[in-house]
Amino acid sequence: MAQILAPSTQWQMRMTKNPANASPFTTKMWGSLFLKQKTKGTAKFSTKFRVCASKSESSTVNRLDDLLNMDIRPYTDKIIAEYVWIGGTGIDLRSKSRTISKPVEHPSELPKWNYDGSSTGQAPGEDSEVILYPQAIFKDPFRGGNNILVICDSYTPAGEPIPTNKRHRAAEIFGNKKVIDEVPWFGIEQEYTLLQPNVKWPLGWPVGAYPGPQGPYYCAAGADKSFGRDISDAHYKACLYAGINISGTNGEVMPGQWEYQVGPSVGIEAGDHIWCSRYILERITEQAGVVLTLDPKPIEGDWNGAGCHTNYSTKSMREDGGYELIKKAILNLSLRHKEHISAYGEGNERRLTGKHETANINTFSWGVANRGCSVRVGRDTEKQGKGYLEDRRPASNMDPYIVTSLLAETTILWEPTLEAEALAAQKLALRV
Repeated sequence: MAQILAPSTQWQMRMTKNPANASPFTTKMWGSLFLKQKTKGTAKFSTKFRVCASKSESSTVNRLDDLLNMDIRPYTDKIIAEYVWIGGTGIDLRSKSRTISKPVEHPSELPKWNYDGSSTGQAPGEDSEVILYPQAIFKDPFRGGNNILVICDSYTPAGEPIPTNKRHRAAEIFGNKKVIDEVPWFGIEQEYTLLQPNVKWPLGWPVGAYPGPQGPYYCAAGADKSFGRDISDAHYKACLYAGINISGTNGEVMPGQWEYQVGPSVGIEAGDHIWCSRYILERITEQAGVVLTLDPKPIEGDWNGAGCHTNYSTKSMREDGGYELIKKAILNLSLRHKEHISAYGEGNERRLTGKHETANINTFSWGVANRGCSVRVGRDTEKQGKGYLEDRRPASNMDPYIVTSLLAETTILWEPTLEAEALAAQKLALRV
């Protein structure tokens, strides 16, 4: 992200007024998402349920599509709530639907629910019930109307957060008065890669072979350089419809790879918005018959990996004299480098090699306008003497609840010893 602006008021997580149309996506709008399959013979893809495919001669798809896009509001006050949670791997998203008697504006109006944790790797079969606590709500861009997506976290029946519930600990950190007073802002750059189904090879790449070397693909246009733009654009609009604080998108360095930015967001909101945006992206790629991966190094060799750069600032950093506090924050981050790296995403060692705009995973570094460092400070921040820092270490599959709360903890709540601070300042050539 180029800079951090003022956060939106959507961090209060309340619903806006009803949209005029039942659903933002119609058959016509979805049509360009799908690879052409009008040639005779067997279809190339195994997707069995193509609701939004081109209209068939039998009109079966037309009738199904009409039902999917039906506006039920004239006939009932009931709505559909899609409860979304994080599964046992810590990166997979699960969801299921339930009927709610009337539209809601806040997650506190929604009932708790449960699911079979033994089927998600989060509970044993003999005691498999896991309880969902609604935490944030967004408008549902797939069902439209008053229907909603509900971001939940998971607890035991006794009310204890299960091990994969990272939101609970993040909420504790962001609920600390010192953290609240500093109004931490986050701008997260989520990179992802689109894969062809079945072969699991990047979209636009010749199967079993490689495209031309990197260079012409970043932010490019053209059928030979940009692959998956319709998916990126559909996701952009769906996030705006949902109320996610998405701020931009662009094609990335490796062909078939894209990025979108969420923020600036305040505190726990950053994690809620990233997880909901990931869920929406999973649903869109599902309907498009394309596979989404957040692997930090999907293709080995001379190809860029996928990160989740996290821009961060506090109230004090954004005020006059904030640059000295930014340098103090960088010093703290250097002293907890190993702790942060261990929490910044699985497989990140394959990405943080010191090449392809990354720092080496074993060495902490910082610099102004240097994208080969662990932490980058922008030229404007240096010039103005206030602003934000960019932590370039998080992988694309990182948990935003962990990364954002750890940044706040390390830079606001944690204090190093004077000796460690002096040694780190000398090593990093920092004057704080």
